[in-house]
Amino acid sequence: MPGNPNSVDFHTAYISVGSNLGRKLENCRKAIAALTCGENCRLLDQSLIYQTEPVDYKDQDWFVNYAVKIETTLDPFSLLDTLKSIERDAGRVRDTVRFGPRVLDLDIILFEAMVVNTLNLVIPHPRMHKRRFVLKPICDIDPDIIHPVFHRTMLSLLKDLDVTAQRITEYK
Repeated sequence: MPGNPNSVDFHTAYISVGSNLGRKLENCRKAIAALTCGENCRLLDQSLIYQTEPVDYKDQDWFVNYAVKIETTLDPFSLLDTLKSIERDAGRVRDTVRFGPRVLDLDIILFEAMVVNTLNLVIPHPRMHKRRFVLKPICDIDPDIIHPVFHRTMLSLLKDLDVTAQRITEYK
């Protein structure tokens, strides 16, 4: 039986949310509200909220980080455009220091089990398996999600990280 020609395909995506400038938590919450206020994206789940130590560029304030699981009708490239637009609207300017301070950082971590490798977009996120501030929140939502390249669960990737590196505490 053919499907409804007016039906819309929904996709599941995981987004990492972070900020370490200004009103950090408010920046993140406003971003997710902006993402999910229309018909294209719906919030399905959210992790706990964390304070996280900066990685790579250490001379900056700690971040507020969490992850959300969304359902979207957008393709990965349109979702990326939407996230970048939300970042710009929040006042983010492209990084003058790589991995430096930012008012808002929205990254597609996973999009279904899709693997994308283009100049502008890489899915799964290319450094997610090295980032406690990404893996811990994703594990709050679903520790059994399989990384589409490494074919391992998020929990097993998290357990591989050095427990003394990348300090992370629940946001109070």
